[in-house]
Amino acid sequence: MHRPLLVFIYSLLFCSALQAAPGNKHAVLDHYSTIAHATFQDSRIQAEALKGAIEALLQQPDEHHLTQAKLAWIQARIPYQQSEVFRFSHSVVDELEGQLNAWPLDEGLIDYVDEDYEAELGNMGADVNIIANPTLDFGGMLIDTRTLSPSVLAELNELGGSEANVASGYHAIEFLLWGQDLNGTQPGAGNRPASDYEPGQNCTNSHCTRRRQYLLAAAELLIQDLQHLENEWSPKQANNYRAEFLRGDTHQGITRVLYSMGSLALGELAGERMKVALEANSTEDEHDCFSDNTHNSHYYNALGIYNIYKGSYLRSNGETIQGPSLQSLIEGIDPALEKQINHSFQNTQSAMQKLVDRAEGSGQFSQQPPMKFDQM
Repeated sequence: MHRPLLVFIYSLLFCSALQAAPGNKHAVLDHYSTIAHATFQDSRIQAEALKGAIEALLQQPDEHHLTQAKLAWIQARIPYQQSEVFRFSHSVVDELEGQLNAWPLDEGLIDYVDEDYEAELGNMGADVNIIANPTLDFGGMLIDTRTLSPSVLAELNELGGSEANVASGYHAIEFLLWGQDLNGTQPGAGNRPASDYEPGQNCTNSHCTRRRQYLLAAAELLIQDLQHLENEWSPKQANNYRAEFLRGDTHQGITRVLYSMGSLALGELAGERMKVALEANSTEDEHDCFSDNTHNSHYYNALGIYNIYKGSYLRSNGETIQGPSLQSLIEGIDPALEKQINHSFQNTQSAMQKLVDRAEGSGQFSQQPPMKFDQM
């Protein structure tokens, strides 16, 4: 590296340390809350774009519009996966996570599945097929599902207390767009036909009208939940969760930030989402198992953690939010330690990029066929 550039970078780090010295933890927490608000706002905006693509599909149920809806779903995942770093120590986020992003799911709860489908043992809701049945018989209890609205889907989510009974959120929508991935560890994702959304005689796999209602209701509920989280982190509301968080002890606030980062990094991403699936060779434990988008979800989970360390977030519209950060706090205390930590973060993102490149057959793997996460 050229010496002038090196001196310039060191100068920026020094200025950052002065701006966010150890005594200015509150500024770090305030900016952290700003990133939370922006991330959930972007998630809501992208979910609205997804709903628009779904409405276009329902207006004209063909393969082109189904592909566009799938692409909108993949785009919607980008900000949301970065938002997961706010889980684990913020009740307002944790309370909705099961409704937004629960997985793996027994998809037989929602719609038709392959005859060889293996559900979670003991789950009574694994094959009730909400779309096919306007009245559900759940353990002798009759549930009226004639109207498939956002509120009904919220009530059906985790039916009977089973976390596998996922009726709402990103993965319910993913299943409704792609269908089951029946390829095992071979290439290929779900292959649901667009005609599953034909309202007339060309309907495939029956119950197209209710399937249309379900997909639209799931998109609407997704937007409602993300709007709620956006509001709770907004700087413009006096009595929301953000205000409560910033009124708290700053040392405890920093501890909660670090706890969330560590919990997502180790227990969730490295553990549940990567180690379990890979060591068990379990395609059912793949995160985005219907779309084969798992590599991107893992990448953006890791990036979300790095965002908080750097105090930086690249918004969906291309704007970068930058401010007081954990990085600047550590730099003000121990520059050598900060350098080591940042190097580790960069190594992690480099490894995650290789995961993406391998899955997409790009970068250094451009001469090789793509290998998705379930093939790995």
